Amino acid sequence: MTLSIRLFEPQTAGAKAFLAEKRKKLLIGGQWLTASGGGTFASHDPASGQHLADLAEATATDVDAAVAAARTAFDSDAWRGMTPSARGKLLWRIADLIDAHADELAELETLDQGKSFKTGRFGEIPASAEQFRYFGGFATKILGTTIPTSIGYQPPGKKIFAYTTREPIGVVAAITPWNSPMLMAAMKLAPALAAGCTVVLKPAEETSLTALRLGELMLEAGLPPGVVNIVTGFGETVGAALTAHPDVAKVAFTGSREVGKLIVGAARGNLKKLTLELGGKSPAIVMPDADMALAIPGVARGIFANAGQVCVAGSRVYAHRSIHAQVVEGLAAAAGAMRLGHGLDPDIDLGPLVNRKQADRVAGFVTEGAADGAEIVAGGRQDGEFSTFFQPTVITGVRAGMRLMREEIFGPVVAVTPFDEPEEALAFANDSPYGLAASVWTENLSAAHRLAAGIRSGTVWINCHSYFSPELPKGGHKESGWGYENGAPGLENYLETKTVCAVI
Repeated sequence: MTLSIRLFEPQTAGAKAFLAEKRKKLLIGGQWLTASGGGTFASHDPASGQHLADLAEATATDVDAAVAAARTAFDSDAWRGMTPSARGKLLWRIADLIDAHADELAELETLDQGKSFKTGRFGEIPASAEQFRYFGGFATKILGTTIPTSIGYQPPGKKIFAYTTREPIGVVAAITPWNSPMLMAAMKLAPALAAGCTVVLKPAEETSLTALRLGELMLEAGLPPGVVNIVTGFGETVGAALTAHPDVAKVAFTGSREVGKLIVGAARGNLKKLTLELGGKSPAIVMPDADMALAIPGVARGIFANAGQVCVAGSRVYAHRSIHAQVVEGLAAAAGAMRLGHGLDPDIDLGPLVNRKQADRVAGFVTEGAADGAEIVAGGRQDGEFSTFFQPTVITGVRAGMRLMREEIFGPVVAVTPFDEPEEALAFANDSPYGLAASVWTENLSAAHRLAAGIRSGTVWINCHSYFSPELPKGGHKESGWGYENGAPGLENYLETKTVCAVI
C-alpha cells in the first residue's frame, strides 16, 4: 500500500510571509536582484510535491557581479576597518537572530529538504547559531607572533625585529550541499566572517530557501553590503563560474567526490586554496562486549537519521559473529518501527529524501545488491505518491566488492557484515576509498582506543555516532576530502600568514 502523506502548511508568521513572496532573488552587494538572464527554477516540497517558490537562476554574469561586490567589500573600510570586537559582536547578533527565528527556519528547512521538523528545530538550526557564536569568539583571538631570529648580517649597530600577522585570505566561494542546508552554510560563513573574509555563497539548487532567509537575517544584523552575497542556480553554471573565477581566493565545498575532483581542476587557474568535504562510507564496528541497549539504537540513529542523507552515515556495520544476528535483528526492528511522513507531522520519525531522483538512486543500489545475492532483511522499497520516500533498509549477505559497499548511497540503507577478530574488523573498516568518520562500540577501553587509532578516518566516535559540536574538527582522510572544518582548524582555512622582517 502506498504511503499516504497529509499536506502540512507552515505555522509561523515568518515562514508564511517568506513563502508568500514566490519569486526569490539573488543577494549581491546588499541588494536583492533578479538574475541577469531572467531565468528561474522551482523549489518543491519533496513530501507533497507542493510548489514553494521560484528561485533566481544565476548566470556567469551574476557570479561576476557577486564576486566584484565581495571584492569591493573586502577592501572597504566598513569591513576591513571593523574592529575584531565589533566583528565578533556582529556574528553574535546573527546567532541571536537565528535563535529568534528558529521555528520559522526549521519549517522552511523541512518544506524545502524534507527532514523532520524535530531534526531542524532541535538539532541543525540551533547548531547553526552556535557556529556563529563559537567563531564570533575567535574574532578577537587571531594573533601573530614575534620571532627572535638568528640573522647576524644586519648593519653594525642595527637590530632585527621580526613578526607575523594573520590576514584574511580574500573572497571565498562557499558551495553547500542539500542534506543540511542551513548548518552547512553556517559552518562556512561563520569562520570566514570571523577571519575577515567576504563570501559568495552558492547553496544547493535543491535546497536554497534557508540560505536566502539567512541572508535577510544577516543584513538585519548589520552585515555591511557585499560581505555575503548569495547566488542561487546550478552547479554546471554558477558553481563552475565560481570555482574558476580569478578573483576568488578560496573555495570551501561540501558535496560529492566527483564534483570535488572537478573543483580541484578548476582551481588551478589561480591556485585557489581549497577545503573539500567529499562524503564518506562510514563503518561502525560492534564488538562482542558492546552494550546492546546503547549500541543498537545508536547505530540505527547513525544510519537512519535524516533518512540517511548524512555525510558520516554509518552505512557499513561490522558486528562480531557472536552478536551478528542480534545486531541484525535489532536494526531491523528499529527500521520497522520508524514512522514515515511529512516532516511537519509531529508524529513521524523520517521524512522523504530530497527528491525523486535521489530516491531512485537509493533504490538502484538496493535492487542491484539484491540481484547480486544480498538479502534485504527490512525495508528496501520506495514509497509515497511521488516515490520520494524510502523505507529504512537493513541488508546482509553482502560482499566487499559490491557497489553498495563501495559508493556513498546517501539514503537509509545499512549493510551488516560479521567478523571474527578485531584485526579483521579493522581491515574491513579501512577497505574503502573514503575516510570521513567511523564508530566503535565496546566496553573495553583498550579495544576502543586501539581500534580508533587504527581506523583511517577524520573522526572516530566511541559508543556514539554523529556527535558534532563547533569545537570538534571535522574533515576527511583519503578521498573524503582536504582540510578540516570546525574548531581552530576551521578558522585556519580562511587565514594566511605574513612575515614581516625589519632592520631597526
